Amino acid sequence: MRPCFCEKDQNMSNQRPDLRQEKLRRMTTEPVQKLILKLSIPTIASMLVTALYNLADTFFVSSIGGYAGTCAVAAVSVSLSVMALIQALGFFVGQGAANFISRALGRQDVRKASEMAATGLLLALGLGAAVLAAGELFPEPIARLLGADEEFIQPTADYLRWIFAAAPMMMGSFCLNNQLRFQGNAVYGMVGVVSGAVLNIGLDPLFIHGLGMGAEGAALATAISQTVGFCVLLSGTFRGDNLRIHPSRARLSWENLGLIVQGGLPSLMRQGCAAISVTILNRVAGDVGAADPAIGRAVLIAAFGMVSKIVMMMNNAVIGLGQGYQPVCGFNYGAGQYSRVRRAFWFLVKAVACWCLFAMVLGELFAPQVVKLFPDAEPRVRELAAVILRFQCAAIWVNCWVVPSNMTQQTMGWVVPASVLAMARQGLFLIPLVLILPRLFGLTGLELAQPLGDLCTFLLAIPLQTRVLKHLKQPDKELIL
Repeated sequence: MRPCFCEKDQNMSNQRPDLRQEKLRRMTTEPVQKLILKLSIPTIASMLVTALYNLADTFFVSSIGGYAGTCAVAAVSVSLSVMALIQALGFFVGQGAANFISRALGRQDVRKASEMAATGLLLALGLGAAVLAAGELFPEPIARLLGADEEFIQPTADYLRWIFAAAPMMMGSFCLNNQLRFQGNAVYGMVGVVSGAVLNIGLDPLFIHGLGMGAEGAALATAISQTVGFCVLLSGTFRGDNLRIHPSRARLSWENLGLIVQGGLPSLMRQGCAAISVTILNRVAGDVGAADPAIGRAVLIAAFGMVSKIVMMMNNAVIGLGQGYQPVCGFNYGAGQYSRVRRAFWFLVKAVACWCLFAMVLGELFAPQVVKLFPDAEPRVRELAAVILRFQCAAIWVNCWVVPSNMTQQTMGWVVPASVLAMARQGLFLIPLVLILPRLFGLTGLELAQPLGDLCTFLLAIPLQTRVLKHLKQPDKELIL
């Protein structure tokens, strides 16, 4: 049944209507370049800090030193697919609800937006509880499935136990962060993310070295920081002109679930394929490393894991810029201001291209210096990581078209093209390339898989986004404020 909105709830739903009306005016009339840059500052900061504390986990466990440190890094690396799965489900619900919320606010339908906000959070916490239950029952079998062998299965299982324990809070955080930024209030999301990240970086050395917990200490630090971050994000929903989240407004109807699936399916495809591809990549990397006595299974997995954290930091700046664009796209598309969506899209393409050019030059020219971010890692791990980083940076430029295209399609609610493009790199292209190329070219084939997957995704994105841009050429609707 639809929950009853009593007079008190209705007043809260319409809280600060003048502020919301002013926001709608700004989002639909101010220059899109100014809006994107202003909204991107907190989202870029959030994404870079998130990448930094992911990097910190690997940095501190690598500082254990020697082969023990390599095994600890390998444990963190194979656990990345579980983190990707949790993120996939959190973003699935969060972006699914948030995409609808931004368009509803553009139509000035505050009541429906408020209902979706509560529904999204309830669903995220429920999915997190299900992941917690499954993970805590089978940590070691899951660790083996992800590619851990007897060399580092125990630190992997120890790491996973704490990650699974924090799954509900992590999914809730992803959901709330998306909802806040799609309302154009990314600063509140940034505060929650940054507070958790700073705490994580502070707790890592205490647990890993001070208490001698190794990789398990890194996971415990993550679990605690994610819980604190969730509480900060939840408190942010009761500030400013944000939609207040009340459990009584949650409505798990087929209509709402369908809207969440429509808006969040591309995120689920993207992150879900990432979780699968990371698992396959680690297993194939382990086999390739084990086949070469000069390398070894744990060493090659650790090298790929290090590079993934570095490339994640480069890509997170792009994603942060795109996240500043998404509320501009959602509000204006919901209000029928199609010309503004086009201008915002092309501005995002140019801005991302500038960053990608810088990242590509940095990675190609200074790869050995970049991997020295992990000074205590074994020399052979750093040597392999430098080569892998150069391969991956060679194709980073494709993000200037792929990321803006995918974010536009998803925010507008174009489910099919958005989902196809979202799963293209990690699913349609990368997984087959990882399975085929190493059989033909060994380690070089494995290193080539990711840049070739990026190139194929770029070629697919061109016709998909061309259709969207043609749709956006229709006349603007009359704007009533």
